[in-house]
Amino acid sequence: MPKSNKVSDVFSAKKIAIPIVIGLLVAAYMLWSKTNWEAFREIDWNYTMFFWLLIALLMMVIRDLGYMFRIRVLTDNQLSWRQSFNVIMLWEFASAITPSVVGGSSVAMFILNKEGINLGKSTAVVMISAFLDELFYIITVPLVILMIGTEHLFPVELTKQIFGYTLSTKEIFYVGYGFIVLLITLILYGVFINPLGIKKLLYRLFSFKLLKRWRKIVIKLGTDMIKTSLELKEKNGWFWIKAFAATFFAWTARFWVVNFIILIVTDVGSHFLIYGRQLVMWVIMLISPTPGGAGVAEFAFNGFLQEFIPIGLAGLLVVLWRFISYYPYLFIGAFILPKWFRKREG
Repeated sequence: MPKSNKVSDVFSAKKIAIPIVIGLLVAAYMLWSKTNWEAFREIDWNYTMFFWLLIALLMMVIRDLGYMFRIRVLTDNQLSWRQSFNVIMLWEFASAITPSVVGGSSVAMFILNKEGINLGKSTAVVMISAFLDELFYIITVPLVILMIGTEHLFPVELTKQIFGYTLSTKEIFYVGYGFIVLLITLILYGVFINPLGIKKLLYRLFSFKLLKRWRKIVIKLGTDMIKTSLELKEKNGWFWIKAFAATFFAWTARFWVVNFIILIVTDVGSHFLIYGRQLVMWVIMLISPTPGGAGVAEFAFNGFLQEFIPIGLAGLLVVLWRFISYYPYLFIGAFILPKWFRKREG
């Protein structure tokens, strides 16, 4: 099947409808079961509340501008700001309608290629974007833990079976963090030191019967590393400073959305604890089987952050959070996708 047809399948009406339906059902449940409408009617609406709402919206704008600036840096400014907007919105759209474990990376390569970026550079942009995102995470986690410790990071007790072992919330977090560190190490070595060696190692490792089913995927990863290495071998320090700074601002703004949403209804005395809880939530959402973490994200928000929210308003805030940070990408992506496809396929 041609690549364009595969991408069209990702953006099918069914794939778009599933996360919307799941999200709306969960939102309705949260508003019905987790919202005390008497408490809602007692809220004294004032300018301060609308100020924090605007700041929360501004954080999402900063997040998207950060990603747009980064993709211009990674493509050596081959993309205009308008093209960068289209790419980021469609990339986020693809991520919102696919399970978190799948993501929108393969779609992003297709989109970049259609915007005039050659396949090698498109591969490099997507791989280094993932690398910078994960690098931000592995740097931020120990810094936040140094500030707040781990005693209050895991208020929700979850269990998950991984390779026959039942893991708690804390263990899931540490396993997820360890996997991210391993992935970063692999990309660092594969891209900057010995890409061909990594490809050969992956081929041998995944030739064993137990791992053979994933061999095609990891061989492609090895090939992508070689392409990425060729694209990045001449980049200077300023290139990396700009790319990581954009990543830092984008992710920081993304996480602070929650803090400002909570400030709409109450004062917050533990901003970094809320931030740290979100770092844990992010790993939980990463293994979500639902598109864009729909359903899982809402319950994680209620479980991890409800102690910071006035009684009876958790359902309302979780829905507001998703309508600010998730649904806009569904609607914007669905709006610009048909026009973008007609223009690029015409």
